[in-house]
Amino acid sequence: MRITTYSKYLPQLLDAINLEELLDQLSDFLLQSGFAGGPAYHPLWGELGNEGDGDRSLDALKQAIVQALMESGQLSPEMLDALRGESTGDEQRDAEIQQQLADLIDQVVQRLVDKGYLNVSDAPPQMPSSQQQMFGPGGQAKSAAQNVEFNLTDRALDFLGYRALRHLLGSVGKSSFGAHDTSHLATGVEAEAVSKPYEFGDTLNLDVPATLTNAIARNGLKVPMDLDYPDLMVHQSDYRSSAATVLMLDCSHSMILYGEDRFTPAKKVALALTHLIRTQFPGDSIRVVLFHDTAEEIPLAKLARAQVGPYHTNTAEGLKLSRRILLAQKKDMRQIIMITDGKPSAITQANGHVYVNSMGLDPMILKQTYREVSICKRSGIMINTFMLARERALVEFVKKVCEIARGKAYFTNTMTLGQYILMDFMRRKTRRVG
Repeated sequence: MRITTYSKYLPQLLDAINLEELLDQLSDFLLQSGFAGGPAYHPLWGELGNEGDGDRSLDALKQAIVQALMESGQLSPEMLDALRGESTGDEQRDAEIQQQLADLIDQVVQRLVDKGYLNVSDAPPQMPSSQQQMFGPGGQAKSAAQNVEFNLTDRALDFLGYRALRHLLGSVGKSSFGAHDTSHLATGVEAEAVSKPYEFGDTLNLDVPATLTNAIARNGLKVPMDLDYPDLMVHQSDYRSSAATVLMLDCSHSMILYGEDRFTPAKKVALALTHLIRTQFPGDSIRVVLFHDTAEEIPLAKLARAQVGPYHTNTAEGLKLSRRILLAQKKDMRQIIMITDGKPSAITQANGHVYVNSMGLDPMILKQTYREVSICKRSGIMINTFMLARERALVEFVKKVCEIARGKAYFTNTMTLGQYILMDFMRRKTRRVG
């Protein structure tokens, strides 16, 4: 009688899974945008969204993990066959393989929870016995996991921001073809100009060779060496100002229409900027404002679960809220980074009523939007616009915004959005003030 032991196989497979790499693979799923409120019907755009948009159930997470492990080639051939619905010809063996796969995915989820990347709203469900089906219609794991939701922790958000920043820095590094005037992160105190005599109030970033040279020239080479204040030389470096940044994200429904999710890449940029500012520019601040029919500030902890919707684009209200946030902060530089893909189609009137017009560039909406841009300019707030569309009318609108605000416009796509924003942010952080 043939006897086969599988007790050592599953732990080895589990230990071979790199949780950080897996979490990076799952970033699109974890940050998915979907439509706020689920599927909805709009008279102009038709049916919006589907049942899977923004699914935060444990079952959806497990399906995403299975997909990630399949794509990275970390499942055994037998497990892949089981997922494809192929049978080994032995019912007991099929049940064992399904149970191994169920246990593996369950342990991966538990590890993510134990490492502090996820938390769940209830205890993890019990997996079915070896005689019960794991996947497919009627599978008990699916029905049990659908009622348990997961949430990203602050540690997971910080990690995703770190990974997004690494990807962005890699794409604008020295070997990246076609990048201009890139800025590279470095540790330590950077000396970027010739040294100068020390003056009261200067940071004592001492240029030791130049200081010793002055002392020797004055008194000659002798021990002990006589140092005096006129001998002291200090390094000069670029002035790095503190900045308050508001990332203004368009979450109107057009950001996820036409077969392309434009909102999730914007969320990744926000996480990357947050990590960059926290680790490299601790005196800076970043806040996030969503604008749709109206506008609202959301805490960074809730950014991962932000979804697109409602329908329209109230750019003026977003600028007004961003301006109020920035003026409350005492920083050398205040800036708005606005990411949008559409024309302004809504304004909030004095009585609180939201006036909308999606059929074109409405003169009344444009007038109030330009007015808010002018107020930002007078308040010393720079507006840089990152446009994810290239329609002629939108180009003219963005050009007008830049003309009023004396900011910049970048016409980009979801693949290059993060690179442009990061390069622009770093370039302005290292400019010389003199």
